[in-house]
Amino acid sequence: MKVYSSISSNKTKTWIIMLLFVIFITTIVYVFSRALGYGLSLVGFALIFAGLTSIGSYYYSDKLVLATSGAKEIKKSDDPELFRTVENLCIGDGLPMPRIYIINDLSPNAFATGRDPKHAIVCVTSGILNKLDKVELEGVIAHELSHVKNYDIRLMGVVAILVGFIALLANLFMQQLWFGGFGGNREDRGGNNIQAIFLLIGIVFAILSPIAATLIQLAVSRKREFLADASGALLTRYPEGLASALEKISKDPTVLKTANNATAHLFIVNPFKGKSAKSWFASLFDTHPPIEERIKALREM
Repeated sequence: MKVYSSISSNKTKTWIIMLLFVIFITTIVYVFSRALGYGLSLVGFALIFAGLTSIGSYYYSDKLVLATSGAKEIKKSDDPELFRTVENLCIGDGLPMPRIYIINDLSPNAFATGRDPKHAIVCVTSGILNKLDKVELEGVIAHELSHVKNYDIRLMGVVAILVGFIALLANLFMQQLWFGGFGGNREDRGGNNIQAIFLLIGIVFAILSPIAATLIQLAVSRKREFLADASGALLTRYPEGLASALEKISKDPTVLKTANNATAHLFIVNPFKGKSAKSWFASLFDTHPPIEERIKALREM
């Protein structure tokens, strides 16, 4: 796997996604505005708001993720062994020391977030500290630090916020469509063929755009997990440690209480336990590649 080219690719993808998001949101709002009888009155506002949301997702996505996860920052005195593990792996990989957070939850899991290695955060659950041995924990931390080094944390953090915003916008449109409008100008509402066309397009957009955005998000996430597994194993020089950790985490039946659809793709293993895909269509919405494939790839290294 081309790790270094992936780092450059992730940096470029982040800016491209942010630019496309502004264009996409402006287009959606234009269609929704015409469908609801507002003409161009909301497009300028949408352009400004989409730009601010893109910038905000770049700088504050980590804070939103941590807040929704119920994570709390800890100091070295709170868990010296965990800090030593992270410090040693950071030294080995030439990374600055990230801030460390813990989620007080019995479900074993972990994720990394932030916008770059200098502003990175590694978050683990209390369950993973209790249920994994030292080499397994090292494998998990190495995996998360690989996300940091590869700039996956920036890409996926931005994507998570922007995809959520698209879903919110689509939901708002459908609510206004069925329960009344914003109180805007609707003089040409009735019998306007052009507006009827925009209304149809708007409904299609409202249904398909969140699905398409989510599929893109999950496809990128699944690819990142394979790369982070390989990079993490390369860092520890012991693929079996991570393979064994993935096996334990995936078999643990405890569901992560604070997990939600917006942040599920960030965790090392899908936090929604017991919801394995049964069909090709359902597998499209998996936040992670099959755990069996990840373990097999590690044990064949």
